[in-house]
Amino acid sequence: MIKMLRTNSENVDFRRLVARLDRDLAERDGEDHAFYDQFNKISKIKQAVVGYENGVPVGCGALKEFEKGIMEVKRMFVLPELRGKGIATKILTELETWAKELNYDKCILETGKRQPEAIALYKKNGYQIMPNYGQYAKVSNSICFEKALEIVD
Repeated sequence: MIKMLRTNSENVDFRRLVARLDRDLAERDGEDHAFYDQFNKISKIKQAVVGYENGVPVGCGALKEFEKGIMEVKRMFVLPELRGKGIATKILTELETWAKELNYDKCILETGKRQPEAIALYKKNGYQIMPNYGQYAKVSNSICFEKALEIVD
């Protein structure tokens, strides 16, 4: 059973999982990695989620305010050997629930075209492709998504 822990970027397990994510992305992104890396610093993230299976950290994700009413999903990662078990969906759902509780009405995110698993995850969970935003606006390797959230009363 997967248990979710709401935390922040100070959490040691979150930091270790993000380090694994960064190594994976460095391989996939190649020479483009330095560009993306500058937008993925975690020092001041207030909303992070770590998923645990039998007490072992197996995945993570985070939220960062993009603008009023909109949260950006960041740093999604599941250990490669555990992918395909629905862990990422559970983490994403927990992040969306948290965003709704904080009265945000939309989540946006960016992923790379070289990450087909991520693209499939977001589409499966109701995210729609949107025009590339912000720093990704003119980046041909980026694909951006959005999802409207129902506010929790």
